[in-house]
Amino acid sequence: MLDNQSSYRNVMKATSIFGGVQVILIIISIIRSKFIAILLGSAGLGILGLLTTSINLIGNLTNFGLATSAVRDVSSANNEADLNRVAIVITVLNRLVWITGLIGTFVVLILSPWLSQFAFSNKEYIGSFVFISISLLFTQLNSGQLVVLQGLQKVNFLAKASLIGSVFGLIITVPLYYFLGIDGIVPAFLIASLFSFLVSRFFVNKINLTFLKVSREEIIIEGKKMLKMGFMISLGSLLVGFSSYLIQIFISKNGGVEQVGLFSAGFAIINTYVGLIFTAMSTDYFPRLSAVSYSNELCKKSINQQAEIAVLILGPILIAFLVFIKWVIILLYSNKFVAVEDMILWAALGVFFKAASWTIGYLILAKGNSKLFFWNELLSNTYVLGLNILGYYFYGLEGLGISFLMGYFFYLVHIFIISNIKYEFSFDISFIRIFTVQFVVAVSCFIVVKFINNPYSYFIGSGLIVISCWQSFKELDKRLDINNFITSKLSK
Repeated sequence: MLDNQSSYRNVMKATSIFGGVQVILIIISIIRSKFIAILLGSAGLGILGLLTTSINLIGNLTNFGLATSAVRDVSSANNEADLNRVAIVITVLNRLVWITGLIGTFVVLILSPWLSQFAFSNKEYIGSFVFISISLLFTQLNSGQLVVLQGLQKVNFLAKASLIGSVFGLIITVPLYYFLGIDGIVPAFLIASLFSFLVSRFFVNKINLTFLKVSREEIIIEGKKMLKMGFMISLGSLLVGFSSYLIQIFISKNGGVEQVGLFSAGFAIINTYVGLIFTAMSTDYFPRLSAVSYSNELCKKSINQQAEIAVLILGPILIAFLVFIKWVIILLYSNKFVAVEDMILWAALGVFFKAASWTIGYLILAKGNSKLFFWNELLSNTYVLGLNILGYYFYGLEGLGISFLMGYFFYLVHIFIISNIKYEFSFDISFIRIFTVQFVVAVSCFIVVKFINNPYSYFIGSGLIVISCWQSFKELDKRLDINNFITSKLSK
């Protein structure tokens, strides 16, 4: 019992820490965008966007997904409590991030004339791409340091590194935009990436790691596993990006650019503001799952614990979104974007299935099954794209919300079947009960919002929010002993 309670508390601790960090990072991003818009204008914003997109494209192709794949190796080595093994894995990782970072830099250097022509239809930005290419090296080196912190589960150091890097990146780059205008874009790019690397390096140095002299053969053996899995992860990311690109093209051709803007804004709310919960949880969850990947039983326990916490946290948030979604849209955008309300209502229900399938999806990565991961991504992206096209063709923007719900329902079914057959995974009764209660409350709220006029929908919806919060608190208290924790804190 105490062991389970400790596990649940570790999950909640990491989620709360990284959830807070994600909120601050989003705020920093909003502030940065505001400053850039004011100081650089629409032209400067466009230049920065094209440079960023071009560099990120090359980076995603040349980084071999090490930021994800290497976490598994570092976590597994750390769980074995073999300091020599940890040192070997981290040494190999450091070599690989240097190699892949330099490859990315050289690719941009060589392609700079073509990148300038493709992005800006002229050769005026060749020099910009040449200088910015160095940022790919710093970015990859930074990702290597963050992998070490994440793999060793240094939660506080990882959170501080992410936060300090972003805050000081903002403080340093804004004056460059103010004094240099558009000419400050390139130096701001370089300084921000360099500073992020230096900050993460500072926290890694605090761990006092041992670095060994590793032979070329060891680098090839260890590196091959990281690169193979990482390459499949990169392909998976490309599939997601390509699928998103195709649906936007389809919407543009059938509904116009304005519809694409509404689609992007609607899913930004779901993927960014609700999605920050997934981002916060994954930072601790993936290395924790990787550390026990040798045991199907321990993996099952870890997945069920994470799934329970995910639904208990997301349930009240999603139900509150359902009730007040119109005001959320107006607050984040404007009255012009209220057209996406129905789309988000359906998508919010889909997030419940996303939460359950998301926890299982990491199992394939933790097990290191690169081929299964790729075919799983290819299959899911294929039918999700098909559902999105059909949804928009027949029902417009609302159809995209319906397709989101159906897509994640099918994904949950198919990832569950694969994991059950391959790794003997199954959901515990406690998770099924939690999921059922929260989802039934959410569906009830959905019906109220869709078919009952204001202000009655707000009153009934608020009551449903209370029910969801009460069930979440009751279940979390069973796992975390919240009442006793609060009482002990107050007594002190």
